[in-house]
Order: sequence, then C-alpha cells, then structure tokens
Amino acid sequence: MRLGLAANQLHHAHASAALFQWLRASEAGIRELQIGLHAVGRTYDAIQRNGYLEGYGPLRRYPYGREGGLMKLVAEVVGLGGERSLDGAIYFIDPVDPSSIFPEAIALKRQCVIHGKPFISTVASARDWIELERIHAGLARDPGADSFYALENHTLALIAHDAMKPQMLAYAAEHFDVLSGFASRVGTGTTGQRLNELAWSRGWPSDQSWVQRYQSGPMGGDAQIADLVLERRCQRAIFFEDPHVARQHEADIQLLERAVTTRTDEAVCMTSPKVAARWAAAVRLRQ
Repeated sequence: MRLGLAANQLHHAHASAALFQWLRASEAGIRELQIGLHAVGRTYDAIQRNGYLEGYGPLRRYPYGREGGLMKLVAEVVGLGGERSLDGAIYFIDPVDPSSIFPEAIALKRQCVIHGKPFISTVASARDWIELERIHAGLARDPGADSFYALENHTLALIAHDAMKPQMLAYAAEHFDVLSGFASRVGTGTTGQRLNELAWSRGWPSDQSWVQRYQSGPMGGDAQIADLVLERRCQRAIFFEDPHVARQHEADIQLLERAVTTRTDEAVCMTSPKVAARWAAAVRLRQ
C-alpha cells in the first residue's frame, strides 16, 4: 500500500504540528502495515529533521511542491504503473494557506474521489484510517484510537450531491446498523429526507427523524453543518461528492471542507463510497 503525503507549512512548523501529532500516534501502525509514503520535499525534510520514521525504507522523498512534487502525486493517484501508483493521499491542509487551493492541491483531492481512493486531510482522519487498515489486517485494536469508534458519543453528517444520492441511499441501507449507532445524524435537504424515508421503511419509529434535516446545499445546508463542525458538535462527515459537474454552491462546499480542516484534531471526513464502506466494515470487526 502506498500513499502520497504532504502538509502545508503550518502543519510541520513546530513539534505539536499536525504531521507530528499523526506520526507520534501512528508510526507503529505505519511500520506494522509497511505503508509506502511518497512525501513531497518539505514534508519529507520535516519528518527527517524531527526524527520520525528513522530507517524506514518505504518513505520516499519527492520534489518540493514548487518543483512539481504535488503534481507528481496527482499523476500517481491516477496511476503510472508499478511503484508509481498510489492507493490514496494524506494532505494535511491549512485552510488559510493559499497553496491549499492551488490547482495541484484541488486536483489531488478530485482524482482521489474519482478513483475511489482515500483523500485524508485532517489528523483525525489519518489516525482513523491507520486504525481501520490495522483492523482489516487482523491486528489488535489500538486503545489510542478508541475515541474514534465511540460512535454513541458522536454526530455523523451524511451529505451527497444529486448524482451521488442513489449511492448514499444504498450505502445507508447496507450499513444501517453501523450508522444507527451514532448518537445522532444530520444531513442536508433532499438527502436527509430520503434517508429518513429509508429509516422508516426499516422500522425506525415513524414519529422520529433518523436524520436531522438542515437546508439543502444550495440554500445553505453545508454552511449550517460547517457550524456544527466548528462548534465540535459533529465529529464525522460522509460526503459523497460528484467531481464531474460544476457546482453552483461551490463556496458552501468549500466552507464545509474548511471547517473540517480547521478542526483537524477532531473531524473525520470520507468522500468515497468505497472508503466509507471499508470504514463501516472495520467498525463491525472492531466491536
């Protein structure tokens, strides 16, 4: 398994930065799983300078971002064959860093979504992903990751663009037991209504909403859920995006994404049905 790895400057600038939080918590799991990390220049240099992953052969250095390092990762997510094909990307995003909206940064996420690969942009998501892969590999659960699986204390956001609504409904139907384990669920407009109808058909009390509905995306629902994330009242988002169409409310979508990356230590976001299904399977295996 190989992942691209990059971090905006804020996230490797000091000892408590996001990159090092993740490595302190997950280095043992990275080594257990022998994950290949293709790290762009400054990110690689920071790892080396701070003494993480010493002697770890699967850590590879790529050029600096300004020299095309991030663009190379995009091409490898699409796939170039052999060791130049990535299974996903970790990109610790500082939402106020201008480079986070450079074309190669946006393309990295878009190609991960298109190809059904994990795009991981927060410390919480990265720690959560390492644990789910450990569980699928048959390794013992990491007690340090228990908080990510305490679903009874968490709120889950379920959001899908129009073309992805059928996949969201299919996902919710297949993993209804896992999703019902959350303390509460929230969603935007039409998606929330369809999910409630699904829940009622599965025996959920007809006088109760399975999903608390907010406005539709174009009417501000993404912004409302972004506020929940910022207020630490929503810990996980499953957001099935359609990367192939222009979106009239792009700014609202970016607002939600910025909220998630602002709460990098706490918020987990999954944008691929394949990744979300793998996570749900790990929840069952970890119980």
